[in-house]
Amino acid sequence: VTNQWFLPAVRGDIPPGCAAHGFVCDGTRILVFGGMVEYGRYSNDLYELQASRWLWKKVKPQAPSNGSPPCPRLGHSFSLYGNKCYLFGGLANESEDSNNNVPRYLNDFYELELQHGSGVVGWSIPVTKGILPSPRESHTAIVYCRKDVGSPKMYIFGGMCGCRLNDLWELDIETMTWSRPETKGTVPLPRSLHTANVIGNKMYVFGGWVPQSAGGEISASDGEWKCTGSFSYLNLDTTEWIGLISDCQEDKSNLLPGPRAGHCAVAVGTRLYIWSGRDGYRKAWNNQVCCKDLWYLDTERPLAPSQVQLIRATTNSFQLKWDEVPTVEGYLLQLHADSPVPPVAGIPGTGVPETSVLSSQGGCSLHQSPQSLPSVPYPEMKVDHPSQTNNLIPNNCIAFHNANWEPDTSRNIILPENVGDINVQVSLSSNSKVEGKEKVAAPENKVTQETMKNHADATGFKESNAPSLLPVCTSTRDRRWYDVGIFKNNSAVVSQFYLLPEETLNINSKTEGADVPDYRLLKKQDLFPGTVYRFRVAAINGCGVGPFSKISEFKTCIPGFPGAPSTVKITKSVDCIHLSWEPPASPSGNILEYSAYLAIRSTQLQENPSQLVFMRIYCGLKTSCIVTAAQLSNAHVDYTSRPAIVFRISAKNERGYGPATQVRWLQ
Repeated sequence: VTNQWFLPAVRGDIPPGCAAHGFVCDGTRILVFGGMVEYGRYSNDLYELQASRWLWKKVKPQAPSNGSPPCPRLGHSFSLYGNKCYLFGGLANESEDSNNNVPRYLNDFYELELQHGSGVVGWSIPVTKGILPSPRESHTAIVYCRKDVGSPKMYIFGGMCGCRLNDLWELDIETMTWSRPETKGTVPLPRSLHTANVIGNKMYVFGGWVPQSAGGEISASDGEWKCTGSFSYLNLDTTEWIGLISDCQEDKSNLLPGPRAGHCAVAVGTRLYIWSGRDGYRKAWNNQVCCKDLWYLDTERPLAPSQVQLIRATTNSFQLKWDEVPTVEGYLLQLHADSPVPPVAGIPGTGVPETSVLSSQGGCSLHQSPQSLPSVPYPEMKVDHPSQTNNLIPNNCIAFHNANWEPDTSRNIILPENVGDINVQVSLSSNSKVEGKEKVAAPENKVTQETMKNHADATGFKESNAPSLLPVCTSTRDRRWYDVGIFKNNSAVVSQFYLLPEETLNINSKTEGADVPDYRLLKKQDLFPGTVYRFRVAAINGCGVGPFSKISEFKTCIPGFPGAPSTVKITKSVDCIHLSWEPPASPSGNILEYSAYLAIRSTQLQENPSQLVFMRIYCGLKTSCIVTAAQLSNAHVDYTSRPAIVFRISAKNERGYGPATQVRWLQ
């Protein structure tokens, strides 16, 4: 993520600039319908953008069999569900002269069927039951379907029809029945040019034009109106309105998005982004300003990351990774040591040199000072800016952040000077490499690489010195978990962890919502050779620390044994695969032989799926081997993450076998 705007070089049937159009995103394609184009002309053109190729195409849907296609319009709603878009309402111009506007508010309803991947089939006019919503423009429409029960519903809220509206309409898409649901709570003020987005079971409504109140009363004629920064949500399961930011709430510190209308908002996971818009009063057109600020709102704590995986182990460090969680600020990594860890008496006063800070991939570690992860408790709904000082907050939080792409000096990001980057190389085919992450080449040629666990062949032979990876599901009660640090990326080099003062050890289970200490004030402990450490990781966003992952267990190497082989490559041929690797970076003497193993099916594996059974398929001095089709036919397919066949390769010197490099060949 570069956090930089860019202007893509689009090609094809590039549409003219337009405003108040309909816009939906379906995977990597975008559909744009209608709006106002040059010289004030209204449009009913439909364009498709293939964002993977930045290719525009003007599409021409078939006309409905039972009526005319949609007329040119602006301010309509255009909503996607499944393979269909739903068009409702808008504003048309009855005059053929674009300079002589004769407005006509619409409440017509169309369905547009899409082709898979690209193109459209055509328009249709569904036959609906119930009372149709009144004509309107600049309203919002969203589609929501409960996961457990019920059919998809489209909800229309607000809009403009001579005066502003705050009515709510529901369309059952399966039965095509319109209704007016009864709601609880305080209904937001009538508004238009607002936004509505669904996250979970909530419809978040922000901003728009609202009537200007006079002495606390809304003008009946709606002659005066203003922009608002009010923010509410509708619980779509209970149809209850909850106000989060009121229209009259003061914001002297600029911690909230300012009043605006005509902005855009998009939900990415559980995060809501708000961009641009304009602010001003009806009687002061010259004083209206366009906003150029970008904000985001974290609506709930992040989900638990995947289990920590081991890339490589040494005598005193681990290289770890875990699956990325979208829209998070960082990750809190913790360990628990089997060996006794000396407590720290009192509050240590020594700082941590910058050059010794633990690094994540790319040599950057995100450390949390008291102000680095802003938060505020719900329901007071004070919304924080990143520069404010607060502790992590409990569940049901709302935390706004100004996301202008400027360096955020409030976050204490320390760049180590002398820490090497993680460099994991995996070959996907004879001429394809990736570093640090998976790269998809072809369905049968996908590889990820880790270093893990003691390995054994089918005869029960056990190697002496390989780091272990065992899923641990036991209770964490009475365990002392120590912080490794907060990392910006989903990988880390771990050679030390932080020691907390003795009086805080009893509460260092780091439950969700607990405060994260200032690491600059804490002493650090080095990892020991030949020691088992357990790891867990939690994601962090503006709402705080989420739940921890399942526990993984690894062991540091014993000095004198060879390191793990590296740069594993898998090349597939017709009846076999070719497995090759590079010698260990630290052989600790002469390499006497290599062993390669294949995880195989067995009754033991059925009883304990987490304990793989391996068969030795190669032993020798060469750094490559052939895996035959007969051997592969007996392979176990591991489903702990994505389906994969598992190989392990280890090196032996005078002292014995070192840790194995584990390769998951994605199927």
